[in-house]
Amino acid sequence: MAAKFSTVDKCDPTGREKHTVVADMDGTLLIGRSSFPYFALVAFEAGGVLRLLLLLLASPLAALLYYLVSERAGIQVLIFSAFAGMRVADIESVARAVLPKFYTSDLHPGSWRVFGACGRRVVLTANPRIMVEATLRDFLGADLVLGTEIATFRGRATGFVKGKEGVLVGESKAHALREALGEDCQPEVGLGDRHTDEPFMALCKEGFMVPPNPEVRPVSADKLPKPIIFHDGRLVPKPTPLIALLTILWIPIGFLLACLRIAAGSLLPMPLVYYAFTALGVRVIVRGQPPPPPQKSSGKSGVLFVCSHRTLLDPIFLSTALGRPIPAVVYSVSRLSEFISPIKTVRLNRDRVADAAMIRKLLEEGDLVICPEGTTCREPFLLRFSALFAELTDHIVPVAMVNRMSMFHGTTARGWKGMDPFYFFMNPSPAYEVTFLSKLPLELTCGSGGKSSHEVANYIQRVIAATLSYECTSFTRKDKYRALAGNDGVVAEKAKTQLQARVMGC
Repeated sequence: MAAKFSTVDKCDPTGREKHTVVADMDGTLLIGRSSFPYFALVAFEAGGVLRLLLLLLASPLAALLYYLVSERAGIQVLIFSAFAGMRVADIESVARAVLPKFYTSDLHPGSWRVFGACGRRVVLTANPRIMVEATLRDFLGADLVLGTEIATFRGRATGFVKGKEGVLVGESKAHALREALGEDCQPEVGLGDRHTDEPFMALCKEGFMVPPNPEVRPVSADKLPKPIIFHDGRLVPKPTPLIALLTILWIPIGFLLACLRIAAGSLLPMPLVYYAFTALGVRVIVRGQPPPPPQKSSGKSGVLFVCSHRTLLDPIFLSTALGRPIPAVVYSVSRLSEFISPIKTVRLNRDRVADAAMIRKLLEEGDLVICPEGTTCREPFLLRFSALFAELTDHIVPVAMVNRMSMFHGTTARGWKGMDPFYFFMNPSPAYEVTFLSKLPLELTCGSGGKSSHEVANYIQRVIAATLSYECTSFTRKDKYRALAGNDGVVAEKAKTQLQARVMGC
């Protein structure tokens, strides 16, 4: 029956600006045909490791029902295992902050060539709408998303589905499409990948199948309709069943290893930390020529190291690279992170006059580290540099920081930041690359060169970006937290206590 539909490579995308396209998701818009990894992300990021374990144990039953009973039955098991009892707000948070990175990293080039060319875009999917809509609307330009609706009770998911169609598969997709667009609807293009997509494809003027192809590669990041600059979540790789199993088995081992690594960094003298980290599998790569230790003399300012910001461990690894502890000024870190830090940390209070006075005093005592982005960014972008630091000293050394993590991200916007160093050190072999750039020439500074603080900050941002092959942006901390957490990144003490008690995804 599928032979009546041509393959997607036969579809001509030109001149379709006024056409409507209706596409399935898994196996069609996405290369992967399995939705398990995305349910696993919701389970882990919003429910924790035990929820992920429950989903993994239920996945064989879901697969058995999928092949022996129906696609609907298999998907219902995944929905119940991942969602039952979970707060709807937490599911929405993961869908907005975590899933877009993974969905857009698996975008099918053939399907996107057609889907992106059409003026009106509709997606039909068996996945819960709450899980996919944020990505499809915000990053792929979908105008309408028709998916499975989950049942809720007092703000929590029951694990069941609602609506007369239930799980959208087969004829249910066709019924949902007719109900949304009208009984006489006839979209120009239908895209699917399996026989259960044929009922809705038959409603379209043209239908195209997306055959499975292990050789196809996803759309590259530079060709995405909208770049992913901000994203959250702890997991680095897409959690296939095998990776999910390995992650669950590794977490208790990794946590003990993280405690050992943190203890070594906190308790050993700084000149020995580099060698201790190397022995414990933490790679520290130093490039460039670091400046010598400051000479004690009255009236002489210390060097201000201006770093790109990848995790809260940036100042610690800079100190490791130098072999001596360098104090750092920070905007906000957890009390636990301050307690275990091997270097002195001084909190800024976002009062410009008070912060400037504090930084000047610290520079009079010696060298200092600052990350003027004010928050971390995981992707190859630099956020806007706050210009305050440029007004306070002419002795500035830019430092380009890069880290590599294979299993867990060492940053979070939605969870408890006290776990950030633990998650970084839980990676089997994490790495930090510290590149010391040339000291800023005096003619390019504020005091000696007469430059404005914004000119200096923007120049240093460009220099670091060029070194890392990153892109400069004007985004700020507020932009990041509004995108990921729905706030400005400033958490009141009462809310902070509640947030820590939840420990989302930990």
